Amino acid sequence: MSEGQALTRGIRRWLVFFIVCLVLSGLTAFPLVTELRWTEDLLSASPVPEHFPGLMEWITRVREGLDTIDREQPFMLYGTDWLAFAHLVIAVAFYGPYRDPVRNIWVIEFGMIACAGIIPLALICGPIRGIPFWWSVIDMSFGVFGVIPLLIVRRMIKRLEVLERAATAANPPAVPAGA
Repeated sequence: MSEGQALTRGIRRWLVFFIVCLVLSGLTAFPLVTELRWTEDLLSASPVPEHFPGLMEWITRVREGLDTIDREQPFMLYGTDWLAFAHLVIAVAFYGPYRDPVRNIWVIEFGMIACAGIIPLALICGPIRGIPFWWSVIDMSFGVFGVIPLLIVRRMIKRLEVLERAATAANPPAVPAGA
């Protein structure tokens, strides 16, 4: 296997990992009310309430809020459906770099910008919406951890680009006669 093929294979593996994470993140936004009920039940049966009472209080508060919205204003949950859909659509965009990494590096860079954007969003909107700072830190971690595979992929794509340019320079395409 050539170095270019190995790089392409590595790029694709990282992209599959990133796409799967985006899809799972999106899919979990659809059944939010049910998931939060399960989370609260699971945490209640564990040592979490004793060791992390603030976390338990927050989970209960959010679950009660979602239950109220689900019961009285279910159309508000349509926003989380759109959140889920956005994750799925963004995941599809990463098929471009999967197919042709060098040509579609811009998608990787777009993803890196989106990951960086999570931090100011959490820092600005978190306090406005009454989100505890420690929860905003958890939200920001998605951007921090999300950018890691994208940085790796971008670096690999840049190496692949150099290899492809070198191969083209060594074997330039034939120019048709009379062109």
